[in-house]
This record gives sequence, structure tokens and C-alpha cells, in this order.
Amino acid sequence: MPDTIPFRRIAIIGIGLIGGSFALAVRKAFPGVDVVGFDRSGTAQKALERGAVTQMIPDLSTAARGADLVYMAMPVAATIEAMPVVAGAAAPDALVTDACSTKAVVCRIAGEHFKSGARFLGGHPMAGREHSGIDYADASLFQDAPYALIAREGGADATNDPRIKKFAQLVSAIGARPVWTDPETHDWAVGIVSHLPQLFSVALSRVVQDETDETGLPLSLAGNGLQDTLRLAGSPYALWRDILLTNTDNISRALDRLAQAVDYLRTHLADKEIEPEFRAANELYDLLRKPKLP
Repeated sequence: MPDTIPFRRIAIIGIGLIGGSFALAVRKAFPGVDVVGFDRSGTAQKALERGAVTQMIPDLSTAARGADLVYMAMPVAATIEAMPVVAGAAAPDALVTDACSTKAVVCRIAGEHFKSGARFLGGHPMAGREHSGIDYADASLFQDAPYALIAREGGADATNDPRIKKFAQLVSAIGARPVWTDPETHDWAVGIVSHLPQLFSVALSRVVQDETDETGLPLSLAGNGLQDTLRLAGSPYALWRDILLTNTDNISRALDRLAQAVDYLRTHLADKEIEPEFRAANELYDLLRKPKLP
């Protein structure tokens, strides 16, 4: 367990899966930290019962005021809507960070509101589940997961800011792996490794549904392989709407690349030219299974 608490008071804005898990993870790593929460969705009682927060505050500006770390864990549109209030209420020496799945739009708008005083740091934990909400929050959610930190906003010296250094230390303390990048690179990368798998899962689900007849075939013959492949199909559209709207170009490019790969497989179904594709897939799978370096 770390020796010192990097932030004295943390305000979690949005106590869902990510915000709730972050709160639980921080309180586990730093039992003495004061974690307060704000959420419009009526999750206050559950957040308190689960021990995610020590107090729920019904007013956004009051929740942000007095915290030295403000953690915004809401969808993109809600995060952008809340920024002016948070920027106006946050203490001058506070750090404000977000957990949105796209970064270019969020960081651009944050730059308009956080020009002095409180510092904004874009962030994105690459962790989640197909279900959302405080009920599914888990202190171990971030364990061994990459955590994108956006270093470019505010200048090239962003990583020299002691507030940002402390947050990177906190990310490591809850088991995640900080990965520094810029907003545009982040959005391109997650378009391939996160957003494309989600849409592939949706498309495959549609194919299986449309092909299933009145006898239940082929779905009745499905084994664990299909269930494993379609795990992401359980994610609701409400969770993905803002992501698709704010990363459209990168996702469209990723879908084009997938279509090209599928066309290649179709072309070579009956010859051995398809074998290298399997070998490459095997290598990537093995790479993903290797333990990640801290």
C-alpha cells in the first residue's frame, strides 16, 4: 500500500461503473482518503451502501468545490455540459480529469474552460464491462488495464505538473498502467482496439439473429465460442452513442479496414493463402495473453 495519500479530497462526478469502480479502488488503496460523489441518476444510496463514497453531494458545484481531485466519469455529452460548472467551482490548485472514451473533442472544449487555476488532464481507463451502473462497480476493474493519459493539453510540460505526477502515481496505485498519448492518437487507437470490436460484435449479432429460423437453428447449436465473441453485444447503445458521434472518422476508417480483411478471407477461402492470416491471428492472441510490464 502506498505510504502517502496523493489527494486529500476526491470528488467523483458520475457514480456509475467507472466512477464507482475508481472510487472503490482509491478507497481500497488509500483508506484514509475522503471521497465524495455527485450523480444525477439517483444512485446516491447505492453508492453509500457499497462504500464507494463517504458522502453524496446533491449539487455539482458544491461537490467540485474543495476537492483537490475532481474525477468526471460521465458520457462525453454530460462531461462537456458539466465542464463550465466544474471549472468555475474547482479550487485553483485542483486537478480535474475525465474518463471519457474519446479525447479530441473533450480536450478541445476543456481547453476553453481550464485556462487558469485548476488543471485539466484528459484520461481514459481502458477497462469496463458490458453492463453499466454502480451495481457492477468493482475495485479490481482497473487491475493490469492500460490507462490513457493525455499529455499535450496545456503544453509540452504537462507531465512536469506535480498534480499530474500525483495522478499518474494514483493510477499505478489502483493497479492500472499509465499510457501517455495525445488526443488524436488516442482516438485513432481506440477506434481500432475498442470501438471496432464493439461494432463487429453488433454486426455479428445481427447476422446470427437474421439467420436463425423458426427451429432455432443455427443459434441452438452455438457454443461458448459465440458467447465469448459476442460479450460486447451486451453493451447498450446509450453507452456508445456519444462515442460514435465523437469518433466517427476513426471508426469509419477502422470499419473499412475490417471490410478489407473480410474480403481477403472470402477471396482465399478455398486456397492455402489464408494460412498466414491464421498465423498472424495466433501471434496477436498470444501477445495479448502475455503478462503486461508495469
